[in-house]
Amino acid sequence: MDESPFRQFATWWADANVPMVLATAGPAARAVVLEEFDERGFCFWTSSDSPTGQQLAATPRAALVWLWDGRQARVEGAVERLSDEENARHWEGREGKRQLAAFAQSEPIESREALLARLDAIPDEPERPAFWVGYRVVPDRFEFWEVDDEYVHDRFEFARTAGQWHRRRLQP
Repeated sequence: MDESPFRQFATWWADANVPMVLATAGPAARAVVLEEFDERGFCFWTSSDSPTGQQLAATPRAALVWLWDGRQARVEGAVERLSDEENARHWEGREGKRQLAAFAQSEPIESREALLARLDAIPDEPERPAFWVGYRVVPDRFEFWEVDDEYVHDRFEFARTAGQWHRRRLQP
């Protein structure tokens, strides 16, 4: 087990990119795409008008969960909204339908055909809508769990106190 929770996560992430589950104080949980991560935290983008955006505005804390075959990583922390510069950079990096998909967020629609018609009406290179923003989960806690065939699972927690990460083993 690495001494840095970010390096440990990066090692597991390199093995297989898996969906990320975001849990907010709704309470609500849903899969979102982990777009990037570094020592500052884990970033994803969504509509600030969506239920997710509204929940994060009301209570800017979240938990993230990744499940691999026999492994789990969890992160808990504060959530911060990304800057306009970060949002613009991310938007320009999204191509084609990934930009269009930003316009189809969380609102009910009568049919798939209506959804496709709505997306067809959007220009090929739309400007980033004001509601399309990024969020960074700034971890204050990591937990790594690996299955053991005899159910003595291997669990470690990293908690940040006074700016330092402290690792401890947890019981299965």
